[in-house]
Amino acid sequence: MTFKRALAAAAAAAVLLGGAYAGFLGHRSQHPVSLAPDGPFRVGRAVHDVADRSRTDELAPVGGNPRVLSIMLWYPAAATGGTPAEYAPGAWAQLHRFGWAETNFTNITTGTYDDAPLAAGTFPIVVLLPGLGYSAPQYAALAARLASRGYLVAGVTPTYSAKLSVIGADPVLGSAAGHPGDLAGPAGDRLTTVWADDARFAAGRVAVLLGTHADADQVTYLGHGFGGAAALEACRTDGSCRGAADLDGPPYGQVVTDGLAKPLLLLSAGENGAAGDLRTRQMFAVGGTQAWAYTIAHAGRLDFTDYGAYWLAAPVRQVLGLGNARTLPITVDYLAAFLATVTAGAPWRAPAEPGTRETEIIID
Repeated sequence: MTFKRALAAAAAAAVLLGGAYAGFLGHRSQHPVSLAPDGPFRVGRAVHDVADRSRTDELAPVGGNPRVLSIMLWYPAAATGGTPAEYAPGAWAQLHRFGWAETNFTNITTGTYDDAPLAAGTFPIVVLLPGLGYSAPQYAALAARLASRGYLVAGVTPTYSAKLSVIGADPVLGSAAGHPGDLAGPAGDRLTTVWADDARFAAGRVAVLLGTHADADQVTYLGHGFGGAAALEACRTDGSCRGAADLDGPPYGQVVTDGLAKPLLLLSAGENGAAGDLRTRQMFAVGGTQAWAYTIAHAGRLDFTDYGAYWLAAPVRQVLGLGNARTLPITVDYLAAFLATVTAGAPWRAPAEPGTRETEIIID
């Protein structure tokens, strides 16, 4: 065979292999995925756009306007009523970024219901903050599972810090002020303050919107990555806060030097997570009432998001650093135990999860 023929044959084989792989991706992305919650309560979902008119939005490209936020609320629902909730309704569908290499959002079943009536009773409030650049709908699996255990989970998308938010059905993209390239020093502390204000405002709005169904004196802040830092700072400054849970987020702001005088749960991803960060060690050195730290073996930081729950092609999983498929259920078990401790006074007992160990925070 001549060189030209060999080259042509190799090119043809590459085209066939590429076509076969593309066909596989297209087929695999259509497989159904369920994010249905597993607790005793049926779960409703609602989306609210809320404006904090006490603040001017310092992250907006154009100044002078109040801070407006999208809150996605997951809540214990009555046994009947409501319509099945889409995973990413309307403009939120733009969160689908990897084409055929990612589960088609229309094939994700949430197991939650829009416009479902609330279950009878009064429930603690959990404010959920995403990682920097991410949006609350990307934590649906985690949020719905907590709501199914009897909590009002308010997922806040920090406008202009998220790559995508949706306000009034319109997509809103990030800004330079909302997503600074370097969080070291004052930039990280300032952004933490904005997000912490967002979180406290969201807790107050949930209490107003849901009235007697919401226990305004039982607020817990939960965050992932940079959202974990903001959750710690929000709890530090909110007298109604019962505790804060941080999913692999090194702290920023005043909580680093003052510590947190409320119960704290830190879950770190893998061996290089937030537990080893200097600011984490500084915060733990100050001390607090109760603090627990655990590491989930082989987990990547994005395993805490819905990326850990649906299908992604192997190259995408590698780029995103996903590792431990058990991260989400492990996280739910730990958060449920923590919430029972801080809101109901249950004694702390770490769930028995293989591959998860108590982390020693090394104090310099």
